[in-house]
Amino acid sequence: MLNSSNPEAGPLQDPVSLNVGGELYTTTLATLTRCPDSMLGAMFTGRLPLARDGRGRCFIDRDGRVFRHVLNFLRSDTLDLPRGFGELALLRREADFYQIRPLMEALGRLEVGATGGALLSAEVDRQARTLHFNLKRAPETYELCACAVTVFSARLFCTSAPFLQLLCRRLSYRGRDGAAPPQPDPGRPHRLRLEWTPRPDELPPEQYGKQRYRELSAVDPLGGPPRDVPDTSALLEELLALALAEGFRLDAVSPVDAAVLDACSLRLVRH
Repeated sequence: MLNSSNPEAGPLQDPVSLNVGGELYTTTLATLTRCPDSMLGAMFTGRLPLARDGRGRCFIDRDGRVFRHVLNFLRSDTLDLPRGFGELALLRREADFYQIRPLMEALGRLEVGATGGALLSAEVDRQARTLHFNLKRAPETYELCACAVTVFSARLFCTSAPFLQLLCRRLSYRGRDGAAPPQPDPGRPHRLRLEWTPRPDELPPEQYGKQRYRELSAVDPLGGPPRDVPDTSALLEELLALALAEGFRLDAVSPVDAAVLDACSLRLVRH
C-alpha cells in the first residue's frame, strides 16, 4: 500500500530509505539532491510529491536494479559500469526519466566512444518579457512606453568540438557592436550557449541597442544573403540541416509527441 501524503512519515532526514521498484537502498539527502534541477532533486526537496510504501520508505516506481548505477553516479560523479554491461539503453532511459543531465551526457560519451561517432544534443527555450523605456517626444518631453520582447536561448552539447566550431561559423550575432559569430563556452569546447532577441517593430533601434540585445542570423556558405533566425524553430531547422549533412541522424525528440521543429530538446548521433 502506497501513501503520498502520510503525515506520520515526518520530514526526510538522513539516512534515507528508498524502495525503487522493489529494490531497497539507503543513502543521504545530499546524494539524492546532488543535481538540484533533476527530478530526484525536486522529489527530495519537496517540489514534487513523494510516495511512501507500507513501511514508510520513499517509493519510486522505476527499475530497481539499474537504479544502483544512478545512485553510484550521484555519489561519485563518475560512471563506473561493470565489464560487459548490457543495459545501456535502459540506464539511459532511467537517466532521462530522472533528468540527471550529467549522467545523460556521460552515457552519451560512453555510447559514442564505443562506436567512434559523435553525440549532439540541443535544448531550446523562450521567455516573454515586458520592456519599459522612456521615449523622447520633444526636447523636454519623455513618454514612458512598454513593449513585449521574446528572449530565445539554446544550449548545445556535442562530443565533436569541430562540429560546434562549424556551427559557429554558420551563425552570426548582430547587435550594437556589429556582427560576430558565437563562440563555445570558454574552456569548454564541447558546449555552446546561444541567446538572441529579435527586435519588435514597436521598439526603436536606439532602445534595442541600449539593452544590448542581439539578433541571430544564419550565414549562407555559398555566399548568399544571411537568413534571419527569428525563433527556436528556425534555429533547429538550421541545426538539423547542418547536422544531417555532417552525417548525424535524429535519435530522440522531447516531448515525444512534438513536431521536430517545435521540440524542447533534440538528440542526434553519428556512427
